[in-house]
Parts: sequence; C-alpha cells; structure tokens
Amino acid sequence: MPEKMDYLIRFSQSHETFRLPEIQSLAVMEGIDLEVVSYSLDSPFCIIRLASPQQARALISRSILAMSIHELWGHGATLGAVHSAVHSNEAIHDWPSYLTCSFKFTIDSYQGSRTSEEKVSIINSFAYLGFQGAIKMRNPDEEFILFEDWIFNSNPLGIKDPKWYYFGRYLGSGARDLPKKLDLKKRRYISTTSMDAELALVTANLALAGPGKIFYDPFCGTGSFPIAVAQFGAVAFGSDIDGRSMRGDEKKRTLKGNFEQYGLLDRLGGMFTADLTNSPIRRQALRHDGDGVKGRVFDGIVCDPPYGVREGLRVLGVRDPEKCPWVETKGKEMYKQADFIPPRKPYSFLAMLDDILHFAAQTLVDSGRVSFWMPTANDQDQEIPVPSHPYLETLSVCTQTFNKWSRRLITYRRIPDAEVDQEAMKAHCEEKKRVEQGKSADELNPFRRAYFQGFETQQQILPN
Repeated sequence: MPEKMDYLIRFSQSHETFRLPEIQSLAVMEGIDLEVVSYSLDSPFCIIRLASPQQARALISRSILAMSIHELWGHGATLGAVHSAVHSNEAIHDWPSYLTCSFKFTIDSYQGSRTSEEKVSIINSFAYLGFQGAIKMRNPDEEFILFEDWIFNSNPLGIKDPKWYYFGRYLGSGARDLPKKLDLKKRRYISTTSMDAELALVTANLALAGPGKIFYDPFCGTGSFPIAVAQFGAVAFGSDIDGRSMRGDEKKRTLKGNFEQYGLLDRLGGMFTADLTNSPIRRQALRHDGDGVKGRVFDGIVCDPPYGVREGLRVLGVRDPEKCPWVETKGKEMYKQADFIPPRKPYSFLAMLDDILHFAAQTLVDSGRVSFWMPTANDQDQEIPVPSHPYLETLSVCTQTFNKWSRRLITYRRIPDAEVDQEAMKAHCEEKKRVEQGKSADELNPFRRAYFQGFETQQQILPN
C-alpha cells in the first residue's frame, strides 16, 4: 500500500456547507479512501490525504464547488515555515523530474493582494528549488502555486501578512465550467421554480449519479434535476402532478427539448404524469430479510418538492369522497381527454416529507441515495426538523440561507434490510398514525404559515 500524501483543495468560497459533502460523495463514487486533515467553512482551503496524484485528479474532475487540487509540498503561518516544510517533505518522490521541465509560478492571495515587487520577491525566495527548465506562462509542464489565506478586509485594516500559506504543485481542476453549459439563462424551457444549474449538479453529485445508474425525480417540472444526473451519465426518469410543466408548448419548449439542447436525449428514460401518493411505480414492501435486489430499481432519487407557498400543496383525490362519489366515475371516463385535469385535495407538508422518505425506502437499491430539498425557518422556535426514516441513514444536511428562511439539501443512504433497527421501524409506524389536523393550506403547512407571518414567533405576533 503506497504511503499517503497530503493534497490541497482550493474551493470556491460559496455554498460552504455543500463543499465537503460533495467531495466526500465523489470519493465514494470513485472508490477512494479519503481522509480529511483540516477544513473550515470560513476558508476555501481544505487539506486531505490520498494515496496518489491519480486519485486526486479523479476526485476533483467532476466537482462543482472545488476549483482545483494540488500536491501539498508545505504550509505554515509564515513564509519561513513553508520553506522549512518544503525542505523536509520526504513525500515529494519525483523531485528530479521537475528540475528540467517547463514551469510556471503563481501566487493566489485570497482576501488579500500583493504588489508586483512583493510577488517577485516571494517567488525568488523559492530559488532553492533549483528549477532549470523554461518559464512558460501558457501550458507549462508544471505549475507551482503559493496560496495565501488573508484575514477578511486585510487591506483596509493595514494587515501586512496573511494568516496562512500553502505551497504545492497543481494537479487538476474541477468542473466549474459545467454550470455555465447548463445555465438557465441559455436553456430553452424553464419555469419560475427551476433549480439553478450549479445546485442541481451538486445535488446529482451528492446522490452519486453516474453511468449505468437509474435516477428518478418525482417533482421534475421542466427537468433541472433529470438533466443534471443525465449530464453525469445516469438514465433519468421523472414525473410531475401537472403534466403541462413537462409538455410545455409541445414543440421546442418542452422538457424533452431541454435534453435535445444538451445532447442528452439518449439518457432520457421517460416522463409521466403522477403524484407521489398515486404513483404507477411498483414499490417493494419493507422487510427485514430482503436481498437488496428484488423489487427496488432506483440507484438515486433527486428532487425539489413544492413548498406550497404560492398555492397550497395538493395531491390527487377529493377532500370528501363520500360527498362526491361521482368524481371517481367521471375520472375513469375522462382521463384520456387532452384537457382533463384530475381533481386534487390539500396535502400536508410534513406528510409529504415522510412520503418522500418512505417512497425512497421502498424503491432505492441498497446504498442508493435520495437527495431532496426542504425549506425551514431560521428561527429555532419555527425550525422544521430534518425528517428521518429507519431504513435511511442521514449522510449530510447542507444549508442555503436566505433572509429569514433557509432551504436544506438533505442526503440519505438506503440501509440494507438486515441492518435496519426493527424496533425503530415499529416506533416510526406508530408515529405516522398520528394524523396532522387541519384542512386549509396554512393548517397543513407550517412553513407556509410561518412564511406569511414573516417568520415571526407567536409571542411576537401577539399584541402587547
């Protein structure tokens, strides 16, 4: 087993809570034994430990939030400490091969800046490396980068030196250009709720989308998530309660047209009209002795369920079937008509979250993943808890914060039947028997209720 070496990831300083879960998911995808040495949400620099440069390049190749990865030769609080670390780094095995190759030397100052004279002085301080090859600013054989991590607002504060230095050899870049390719501004067909390309691709990475896998989005709309998983090689299926969102104008501005635009039509498995509680997809009964193969077909489920703010959440059905017995009969007569819109009834927001997890438990293969978005208030008194299910292991909770509310991207792994705590499953079933009271959109949706109250606590709403 080769000795592991430290590598430096240079992240984009955005979506901070998403960055490490994405890298850890890609390590699972590539079968890489990843060890995180140091990481902070406040810094774009992360030190990891891997077995080889080849693993480092594979790990970073499809990352959306990582800019680049580097073989770490030394780091420290001062430039002198970096030089000492480089001198004593016994992990640099191919040192002779760098002496005659063409090279480029770069200084990357995060939250800080250097004058040209300072940069030249710093570069010259590395003269002991003894590089004799030609200096090429474009396409050199090797690029060596000194990263500087400065305190925020360092220039106005008159701070002269960064808080930390990292020096290493460039190995590869992430897939930061991919969101530009799938940019919603250039897409033929979108809606007001289409997920932006960057976060859709991150979701696909967290769910381990890849060639040979089958993915499903039960709230697909105009297809942001199916397109993202297809971009990484998966076959995408999807459904939506409103078939009009998929059909569009039935010409070019359709979900299928979006797949054609990106040359992904061969990865479009199929789309159909349905809602999660009335789905034609076969579900496998949950058991404790399943073989992990029969009855469950999806490798991943990715979705952004409706939040029910613009209008209350709905599912197929009628509020009071006994008062409207003719509705079902009429539906059977009219469902093939092009203008037929099936009746719908109010749906509980919390029940929807539970139904997504239960559906995932019944349809995901062992170790298959479900990644879905859910909103919550930032106020602790109104925060909606992260839902759980005995057959699913919570892997990560990533948060995108707005003003008074946030949305979370939660990722779960399907646990093999034999590893499920059956007592926990019994308790879960008992909890589900407690039906949420209410009939109106606000009564059934605590997030919608809080949204229209301005996310004020009940005590704040009451008059003095």
